Amino acid sequence: MKSSNPVIVVGAGLVGTLWTIFLARRGYQVEVYERRPDMRRVGYTGGRSINLAMSVRGWTALEKAGIRQRIEQTAIPMYGRMMHDLEGKLTFQPYGEEGQAIYSVSRGGLNLELLHLADAYENVCFHFEHRCVDVDLEQPLITFEDLRTGKYKTIEAPLIFGADGAFSAVRYVLQRTDRFNYAQHYIEHGYKELTIPPGANGRHQMEVNALHIWPRKQFMLIALPNIDGSFTCTLFLPFEGNPAFEQLNTDEAVTDFFKCYFPDAVPLMPTLLEDFRRNPTSSLVTTRCYPWQWQGRILLIGDAAHAIVPFYGQGMNAGFEDCTILDAMYDEYGGDWSRILPAFSAQRKKDGDAILELALRNFVEMRDLVADPKFLLRKKIAARLHERHPEFLPVYSMVSFSTIPYHVALQEDDRQNELFERILAIPDIEQKWDSQEVERVFLEWFRQHRLEEHKEPVNNAPSGVFYTL
Repeated sequence: MKSSNPVIVVGAGLVGTLWTIFLARRGYQVEVYERRPDMRRVGYTGGRSINLAMSVRGWTALEKAGIRQRIEQTAIPMYGRMMHDLEGKLTFQPYGEEGQAIYSVSRGGLNLELLHLADAYENVCFHFEHRCVDVDLEQPLITFEDLRTGKYKTIEAPLIFGADGAFSAVRYVLQRTDRFNYAQHYIEHGYKELTIPPGANGRHQMEVNALHIWPRKQFMLIALPNIDGSFTCTLFLPFEGNPAFEQLNTDEAVTDFFKCYFPDAVPLMPTLLEDFRRNPTSSLVTTRCYPWQWQGRILLIGDAAHAIVPFYGQGMNAGFEDCTILDAMYDEYGGDWSRILPAFSAQRKKDGDAILELALRNFVEMRDLVADPKFLLRKKIAARLHERHPEFLPVYSMVSFSTIPYHVALQEDDRQNELFERILAIPDIEQKWDSQEVERVFLEWFRQHRLEEHKEPVNNAPSGVFYTL
């Protein structure tokens, strides 16, 4: 149900600009307010530029918005993890079946492209350097400060989407309402962005179609490819302890640390010390809140509702999936936002909580377990079980290569952990990994968890796959 008043989107980041495109395609007049300057004029100033991993949920949203082909032009497929041990030995772990990949995209580059695409609509207007200072919960009003002039302006806002990130100003207003639950948690690790430049021939100095990981138990270095031949690297390390960022306070300490733990990366990083000094050490926060909406006229989406750590590559994908689901609910509820917003908040909350937990678990996997022989054996057994029983999907495939709800994937992660505890407890499992004994354990577990009421296909599951556990 359209109103003569414009829709207000607070935040022109990835989710805000994509949702603006969805709204514009529906014919709404959209007014977008962003605290930062226009990045098309001043460059990317997001303060957080970890490369992103686009997977099926993100591509689904971009395709529905009609812009997938445009974004694909700058995305690089990564078909698996390339593990680097202390001696520089490489081990490749495919992510899924042959041909399945997640895609490396630049956060700033993607944001710029989405801004251009959104601004091409005549019914979209951007207001940069405008800080949201208040949302009137009694009347449909919202107030912004123009950071260039210091002047305040209050406008009518019967429909507001808060897409203004983990420290959302819109959410801050809702936090002061009765029975609004909110929790924020910083993990002990921070991150710092570094660079591996192109080689002398302008090409990538490592395998381009892989996400590179140097797992070192309590910390790790990762590298994602860029189209200019470089890699964006990110060091994840505790702030305090040993080793920790607090100890890397001199050039000598940084050099010794990298030579000790990432010796094969050092020759590829000629600007290591300059990058380490120049780039900030940033923190990683998760947020949980509920409800995500207020009286059917204000809704939080993306990080404003469910900020997570980046270790499953799903922060952007989850935010983009918010847009996909909201757009589908628009049709389901006949465009009645007073019904859509409460329904979305109630339905999507459990998925936001689930991907937060899955992302934290995947951090342990990336920094620690990927170098563990038992974990590698588990991956090999899981792949063989999926080959024999296509209805058995590894959890990573559920999250990255389908649109199976996150809360279903989390439940399955718990169940599969139970399965592999049994399998890996089989004596001499290293020699029996492809045996009838493993098959028997699997089939027993399968029958135990098979519930008649779950025989229906999960919405948007991969073709031919039925979730029957």
